[in-house]
Amino acid sequence: MRPMTRVFGAALASATVVLGMTPLAFAAPAHQVGAIDWKPCAEAPAVDCGFLTLPIDYARPDGEKFQLAVSRRKANDQSQRVGALVVNPGGPGSSGVDFAITADQYFSKEIVDRFDVIGFDPRGVARSQPIKCSVEAVQRSHTNRPKTVAEYDQLVAYNRQLGEDCRKHSGPIFDHASSRDAADDIDSIRRALGEKKINYYGVSYGTIMGQQYAERYGRNLRAMVIDSNMDRSLGAWKLLETEARGGEEVFTEWIKWNDRTPSSPFHGQDLRGIWKGLLAKAARGELKDPLTGSVLLPEILGVRFLNYSHVPAWKLFSDFVVKLVQGTSAPAKAFAEGETFEYPIQGLVCNDYNLRLGSFAEYQVLSDVENRFAPNAPIAPFANLAVTGCAGLPKATNPPHPLKIKNAPKILLTNAKYDPATSYEWASNVHRQARDATVFVTYEGWGHGVYRRSDCTKKINDEYLVSLKLPRNGTTCAAVEPTLRSDAPVHLRVMWAKNTS
Repeated sequence: MRPMTRVFGAALASATVVLGMTPLAFAAPAHQVGAIDWKPCAEAPAVDCGFLTLPIDYARPDGEKFQLAVSRRKANDQSQRVGALVVNPGGPGSSGVDFAITADQYFSKEIVDRFDVIGFDPRGVARSQPIKCSVEAVQRSHTNRPKTVAEYDQLVAYNRQLGEDCRKHSGPIFDHASSRDAADDIDSIRRALGEKKINYYGVSYGTIMGQQYAERYGRNLRAMVIDSNMDRSLGAWKLLETEARGGEEVFTEWIKWNDRTPSSPFHGQDLRGIWKGLLAKAARGELKDPLTGSVLLPEILGVRFLNYSHVPAWKLFSDFVVKLVQGTSAPAKAFAEGETFEYPIQGLVCNDYNLRLGSFAEYQVLSDVENRFAPNAPIAPFANLAVTGCAGLPKATNPPHPLKIKNAPKILLTNAKYDPATSYEWASNVHRQARDATVFVTYEGWGHGVYRRSDCTKKINDEYLVSLKLPRNGTTCAAVEPTLRSDAPVHLRVMWAKNTS
């Protein structure tokens, strides 16, 4: 079997998503927080970069330390400065330092004029003592879609061997890279900045960090936006079902776009039939990826679809499908160079989610759930990773639980109706858990990430962050037909360029 874990890691990076338990005490042990030695960022001298020395294990604040990478884009108009806005772009595994560096290309002028935008690379990620694993361990033969007991046992053995390998190459931070640890780090950043209260904007996996910060340090918040939400309260069945159903709904929206858009290369054609034929060819091993030259399996094709839909760049994806139909492909690309590379998935996801399979029979039941709810998008990328990618590993160090937010100010919770990465049902459920603490706004359109979708979504976010003015709970913003705009954020343009090169 060809290695599959990299597929799920790539799907999570594009954007680039549980057992109920009572939360533990919401206060980290006291520890000393020093100053950040700010210096101009090498890649952007107008932005400050630095490191904050923090405990790897907050339960042992005098133990081993690591360097948390932080960046600061100072408010353009210091006379109108509101405060510090800590940001995280999710992933899991994306760089918050880079996000802050390019904040002026993501947030409105009003935000970058009036806030110091503070980014950080979560522990175990990028510049913050990244979790590393050997290329050999990640590429070891296995499948994340086992069809027999033997393949399931091979998957469990693979996960355990990979965990041991990553722990050996990464040290103790591998077991201390959960979003609870990240929430403690965020408050350490607040203290290092000398801010009594901070503002927070987190998208995708960054919403988990935000949710936990609001639980543990709500009194230290001025404002919080959680955009495109994860839900850690769901069990394995519901997590798979909701993400699968969301993916299938997005597939249907792509079909509708094709039917109403003359510029689609499949306009007027039976796109459902064409897609079904491609899935069948992929299942027979007859389909080559036009971007990498590698053989496409149905689940990888589904991930490719969801990656494009994050934007959503349906025209680009349709052009990609044209190449599949024509049978054109590129030379296969190397997976990774060198002996090790950064691979934080186990250290982050498997410490945040406790969805441990008990047997192959249990996996079969869950796999049937995916296939039943998403026959055309045959994989729920995050849920599948959380279930199969953590099978056989020890229990999560950060046990999941329903949200209990008590001391935080009102939080702005937003989600797109058709989001393939963070299902709309997840956001609805998060709002139900924290109904008294959140105001829920729905973007009626498509894609992953709400802030930049329309004038309506930007206005609601900006008014709240600047003036603490919140809309009525249940407010909606109308859908805007997605296009590839010249003013699209840099990280999205880079993604498009990579996917079309």
